[in-house]
Amino acid sequence: MADTKNTGSPTGEPLYLSVGFLRRPHGVKGEIIMDLHTDFPERMKKGRKLFVGEDHKPMILASVRTHGSGLLVRFSDVDTPEEAGLYRNQWVYVQTKDVPLPEGQHYKHELLGLNVVDENDRPLGELVEILETGANDVYVVRDDAGKEILLPNIPSVILDLDIGRGLLRVHLLEGL
Repeated sequence: MADTKNTGSPTGEPLYLSVGFLRRPHGVKGEIIMDLHTDFPERMKKGRKLFVGEDHKPMILASVRTHGSGLLVRFSDVDTPEEAGLYRNQWVYVQTKDVPLPEGQHYKHELLGLNVVDENDRPLGELVEILETGANDVYVVRDDAGKEILLPNIPSVILDLDIGRGLLRVHLLEGL
């Protein structure tokens, strides 16, 4: 799963994923230092449409080059350090619809709200939270009575995921 922050609304508004954070201007040509917050830095290319700040201002990358562990970027129509400075300390986003994940991977927001059933199709509840641990994520499933079950995201537990049907089929380990 992508390890990125999402903002937006599941009611139809675009969902945004953070891919970077703008630090400070660099040099005299309108470049600004961007810390990377993406699993796919190779997607940061000239011509890429990004959204800057909490207002998600659409901007186009005019140039990109590596700088330490981050990037030096320049946006179209930003030609001076003063103009670049206007974007200091702001998050940079992409829309989720523009960022496909590799086959078999899903964004966390796509999983929340799934109905969870056991291997015999008995309802267990709804996936309400995903906890990130060192080894694997843990899914928090809550039933109608408020009881929670913690399920590790491992192949022996997660049997089938059907995003289209909104269904997650699992095998309960002993003691759950």
